[in-house]
Formats: sequence, structure tokens, C-alpha cells
Amino acid sequence: MEEEYGVQLQDCSREGAIKRALAYRWIVWGVMTFAFMIVFFHRLAAAVVREDVTAAFSLNAADFGKMSSMYFYAYMAMQIPVGLLADSLGARLTVSAGMFVAGAGSIMFGLAPSYGWLLAGRFLVGLGVATVFVCIMKIQSQWFRDGEFATISGATSFIGNAGGILSQGPLALLLTLVTWRSSFVAIGAATLGVALICLLLIRNRPQDIGSPPLNEREMLRHGKPPEPFSVMEGIRAVLSVRGVRMAALFYFFNQAGFFSLVGTWGIPWLVHVYGMTVAEASSLTVMMVLGTMTGGLFNGWFSDRIGRRRPPMIVASFFQTLLWGCVVMPWESRLGPGVLRLLFLALGFTNACFVLSWSVAKEQSSERYTGLAISVLNTAGFLAIAIVTSFMGVLIDLYSSTSAETAYRMAFSIGLACTFVSLVVAFFIPELGEKHGRQEGLS
Repeated sequence: MEEEYGVQLQDCSREGAIKRALAYRWIVWGVMTFAFMIVFFHRLAAAVVREDVTAAFSLNAADFGKMSSMYFYAYMAMQIPVGLLADSLGARLTVSAGMFVAGAGSIMFGLAPSYGWLLAGRFLVGLGVATVFVCIMKIQSQWFRDGEFATISGATSFIGNAGGILSQGPLALLLTLVTWRSSFVAIGAATLGVALICLLLIRNRPQDIGSPPLNEREMLRHGKPPEPFSVMEGIRAVLSVRGVRMAALFYFFNQAGFFSLVGTWGIPWLVHVYGMTVAEASSLTVMMVLGTMTGGLFNGWFSDRIGRRRPPMIVASFFQTLLWGCVVMPWESRLGPGVLRLLFLALGFTNACFVLSWSVAKEQSSERYTGLAISVLNTAGFLAIAIVTSFMGVLIDLYSSTSAETAYRMAFSIGLACTFVSLVVAFFIPELGEKHGRQEGLS
């Protein structure tokens, strides 16, 4: 009787610990996604302050493109180190330190006395916020089950993109009340506060609060001593997986044009070609962010529902290519605001199939290297955005002697080409059950 009673107490204790973990995981995820909102705010804010910054420092389009791309170069450079830190040091300390650096960079950007300091501030912001996304993916792989991963990733994208909305209309409105410098100093101070919240509330895994693991693959490893973590072994293991390589290639071309448009050149295009004010242009480009939010939710849910990744990626990429064709097409008359809203909303919705790349990388690689696998994708994606953002600026300057409409059309043709390539790559994305050259021992 005493043994049975002891077993019952043990079962009740375990059940209570699991319930606590299921409740606390939403606190961890909520804090992480709030930090992710800050990431998107910083990512898309450059386009809103373009007119103010170029006037303050007498910049041409190439200079501004270089300044904007510093964020993406820094973000790209940090991805492999962040993946290694997330897998070894843990998400909590990694993301807390990163948000502190981002806050300092935003303050530097707002106080910049010269173009060089402007570049340095933007670079520091990119370095800091680069820690957040990979750590979210690592957290999700620990606190959520495999069958929930794509859905929760879509929700992460949805909430994170809300930060992009704040960087469009609300930031444009704020600029009518205070200077762009004051705005970025205030944003930096708020980011420092988020760093402290992350340190206080985030926990790396359920075991850190006395709960058994929640993820199926972690359950199999529970109770086993941790395997030694080798940096070179991890990189070799991740890059040897064909599914990770194809997902990274898809991510590279899928992200390049869209984020160059929404993050840097969309608002200037509407201002210079359509004659809109910054506030009017922001109210339209925010539709791309809304499209990405809803599209991320739908793609994640639908993919988990059918148990497939490749078909939704193919369909979304096909329609995204058609929509980019609409952007660069030489219309006889300019598109009206209503048509532009629908076009931007659809662009964001179809672009959001990138959330499935995260699932492919996570499913095709070892759970030991989840953070590293996701970081490989981000390295590819943000390298592409940095290159294309800068190159679009060069083309706009190159064709500045023609009409503004022609200059932007030539620049945006790069986005069309990248999207078409992503469509081709989508046909080669492997599903989990397919043979794809994955090394034995990685699962």
C-alpha cells in the first residue's frame, strides 16, 4: 500500500510539474516574441526615417542603401555564432545580452554626429537583435512538441511582425511630434528594458523549472548525460544535411527582394514615384507586414494540418512571383491606393511561406543543433537582403537620370528574379519522410 501510495504521489507530482511547464511556456514564449517585435521594429524603421536621415547627412540612394544594409550584414554575420551560443550557453543569456547591445546601438544611431557613427549604430543594432530569432527557435524546440512547431512558428512570425507595424504608421506619426533622433534614443532605452525582462523571465527548457521535458525528442534524451558540444562537428553535421542546404537556398532568394522592399525602398518608391507623404506611404506598406503576419499563421497551421512542407512553399512562391511581376510592370497609369493595398497584402501573405523553412531545418537536423541549423538559414537570408538592399540603391542612383519610375522598376526587377529562383528551389525541398542524404545518427 505504501509503495502504491508513493507511486501515486510521484505521478501527481509529475503531472503537476508538467502543468506548470505548459503554463510557464507561454510566459517564456511571450517574452521572446515581444523581443522579436523589437527586432522587426528596428529592421523596418530605416525606410520611415529615410527623408530625415538623408537630409541630415546629405546622403544619396547608394549611401542610404549602405546604411540600411549594415543591419543585415551584422545580422548575417552573427547567425552562426548565435546558433552556437543558443546550443551551448543557452537562449536566456544570449538574447538578454543581445537586446542590451541593440539598445546601445539604437541610442548611438539617434545621437550620431556623422555618417560613420550612423553606420556603427545601425551595425550594433543588427548585432544585438540577431540573437533573438535563433533563440526563439531553440526555445520552441524545447518548450513545444514536434507537431506544434510549425504552428507556433507561424504565431511567432505573426506577433513579431507586429513590431513592423509599429515601425511604419506609428513611427511616422511620432516623427511629426519629435525628431528622428529623439525617437531612436527612446527606442534604444525601451530595448534596454526588454533586455532586463528577458534575463528575469526566460528559461531555456522545462527542466530548468523542475519539469520533465515536453518535446518528444527531448523525452528520449531525458536522463542521459549531455553529449560534448563540438563547434566544428555541429557545423559539419548541419551542412551535410541536404534538407538544410535546400531550405537555406530557398530562404536566401525568398527573403532578398521582399525585405529590401518593405524594409528600405518601398516607402521611398511611393514618395518619389506616387508623390505620397511618408505617412501616406507608411499606411500602405504596412499592408505587407499585415500580410506576412496572417500568412505566417496560415502557412504554419496548414502545413502542420497536411503534414507537408513542400506543396505550400511551391504554391506561395508561384503567386509571389506573379505579384512581383505586377510591381515591376510598366502600367499605363499608376496603381490606385486600393490596388496597392491589396497588392502589398498579397505580397506579404505569399512571402510568409518562409516560416516553413524553419520547420524543414528543424526536422531534418539533429535536435542537438537546432539553433545552429536555423542560424544557417538566417545567414543565407540576411546576406541576401543586405546585398540586394545595397544593389537596389546603386541601381536607383545609376538610373537617376531617367524617371524615378524607371529607376525603381530596374531596382525592383531584382526582387522578381530572386522570387522566381525561390520558386524553382521550392520543388527540391525534401519532406521529412524522404531520403535526402541525411547522415545516420543525426536523428
